[in-house]
Amino acid sequence: MVDRRLVKIPGPTPVVDSIRVEMGREIQAFGDPRFVKDFKEVIDDLHEMFGCDGKTFVVAGTGTLAMEMAIANSTKKGDNVLIISHGFFGDRFIEICERKGLNVDVLKSEWGKTIPLSEIEAKLKEKQYAVMTVSHVDTSTSVVADVAAIGAMMKNFPETLYIVDGVCSSAAQYENLAEMNIDILFTGTQKAFGVCPGLLMLWANQKAMKRREELGTIPEYYCDYYKWLPTMEDPAKYFATPAVNLIWALQESIRLIKEEGGLKVRYERHLKNAKSVQKALLAMGFTLLAEEGCRAVTLTNAIYPEGVDDLEFRKALMAEGMIVAPGLASYMGKLFRLGHMGNVDINDEVVALGIIERALAKFGKLPKPGCGVGAYLEEMTK
Repeated sequence: MVDRRLVKIPGPTPVVDSIRVEMGREIQAFGDPRFVKDFKEVIDDLHEMFGCDGKTFVVAGTGTLAMEMAIANSTKKGDNVLIISHGFFGDRFIEICERKGLNVDVLKSEWGKTIPLSEIEAKLKEKQYAVMTVSHVDTSTSVVADVAAIGAMMKNFPETLYIVDGVCSSAAQYENLAEMNIDILFTGTQKAFGVCPGLLMLWANQKAMKRREELGTIPEYYCDYYKWLPTMEDPAKYFATPAVNLIWALQESIRLIKEEGGLKVRYERHLKNAKSVQKALLAMGFTLLAEEGCRAVTLTNAIYPEGVDDLEFRKALMAEGMIVAPGLASYMGKLFRLGHMGNVDINDEVVALGIIERALAKFGKLPKPGCGVGAYLEEMTK
């Protein structure tokens, strides 16, 4: 029997058949006019979908490279940077910025909470910052930031570029650069887009591109906007080898998003599903790390009932055919992280919640058989 496991970590997410088929296509030369046409279509579609009036980049690399790309093209040594951190991945910006010789200030929230808008505004008034970074969803805490409200406030600080980390949010939480006053947004293919890992996407508006122009030559090479611009404007031009099959897979993901009705409709589906999953977990006796009002639609961090051992619980899930992610930092051993984003459907979630019920029952902690699945279906059918 094939040893298969349902992947319910918060990325990589499951890949549906139509996207997987594109991954398995016979390779084409990156200069083949057919591929060039497909690559240009991907860039143009992403540009329009996310409301970018500047430039859109699709580059082989991970979300961490996208973080560095955003900073590299927006700052010079000695600039002031404000990092708004709602968890582990917000903190990752700290080392990236310090290595570049930037002056870093950090506003950190208690895990499970967000930093009040008033505190961010007060900090911005203290000095002139070249950039401010915010993770839309921090995967370590399952907290979602109100990037639209922050963007509206940032209109009072036009000298500061507003950078949004969308790695665990883009194509699930709604995002639009023009509508939300975002200057730079970036993400990866492996989460809500439902594609295998390997591509980063970065949107830089006109204001961000003007900042890049003002910087002149930068020390970075691979992640320099100017190295990639000729290819993004005309994919027949070469800078570095594109991930051909991943581009096709992303093209299919974009087609599915359009078929679903676009990013707003996709967000509403994720929102309903997330609320239903969270209701199910509460019905089973878990508590949720993220406070109500700032819970992401892409994943949930479920804190164990007393008496449930993390490692043994995740082993039980594995034995039942599913893998979830452990907690990070001070929450390691206290919770598991359950992904519910991308192209997952109601059948996937019912299976996943059923497995969680069976694992919980092994510890004698399940309040009632079917309580989680029942709560999920009750919410989903409203």
